[in-house]
Amino acid sequence: MANVKIVTDSNSGITQEDAKELGIFVLPMPFLINDNEYFEDINLSQQEFYDHLKAEANVSTSQPAIGNVTDLWDELLKDGSEIVHIPMSSGLSESCHTAENLAKDYGGRVQVVDNQRISVTQKRSVYDAIALAKQGKSAAEIKEILLKTKFDSSIYISLDTLKYLKKGGRLTPAAALIGTILRIKPVLQIQGEKLDAFKKVNTLKKAKEVMIEAMQKDFSTRFKEYVQNGEMQLFIAYTADDTEAKIFAEEVKKTFPDIPLAYIDPLSLSVSCHIGPGALAIACARAIQ
Repeated sequence: MANVKIVTDSNSGITQEDAKELGIFVLPMPFLINDNEYFEDINLSQQEFYDHLKAEANVSTSQPAIGNVTDLWDELLKDGSEIVHIPMSSGLSESCHTAENLAKDYGGRVQVVDNQRISVTQKRSVYDAIALAKQGKSAAEIKEILLKTKFDSSIYISLDTLKYLKKGGRLTPAAALIGTILRIKPVLQIQGEKLDAFKKVNTLKKAKEVMIEAMQKDFSTRFKEYVQNGEMQLFIAYTADDTEAKIFAEEVKKTFPDIPLAYIDPLSLSVSCHIGPGALAIACARAIQ
């Protein structure tokens, strides 16, 4: 059976250094900042990204250049390997559809997984792929499993400000103004596909309560069987500052003592670009092993 190599992008939160330790490959996501191109974790750190946002720079997301994708694939395939490529959700970026179209020219040796995940849940998918490859699964088999289980995850995100949703055109100026006056802190969700509204609250304390209650409902309904089998994991994510994330993590541990909190990670910069600093999230995913 052919050796299977795992490729993802930096939206997974897996750094270049982590990738070397894991034996996988991470495509850095490009950003345009004041018309200059930067690459996440190459010449753009988390801190530098937020410094640009703070300075009111014109920041926009992009997708990896076609040549960068195919050059990496071609190099990895030289030894007869297969590739499982796990990009960010197709509902949040065109990079997934681009990769799917490119893969058509590779005769099945490159399997692109559109399991509609981002950040900490995308990272879990990468870990699942690594485990499945070690079990001897083919690239096609790994793709099939990841697609079958793609909705076994959930993310809830509270925002500190509406400024960046407005700036990105995802919120009208009037709605943003009303939200600011009323001090609304929206809680968003990602259940596959796109970033959607979930609930409006007025304080971070209430936002955390709402997110924990939402996760409790998920665990008692659609993920009940996986919780009983010990297959679910929790994650905390944040933008810019991890202070509140660490506090929230302790609250989450007390609420869900029997479900492991796997990691606390910064949110993907592609998401952070649209929600800004001060965001806090709780997520879960089923671990396939």
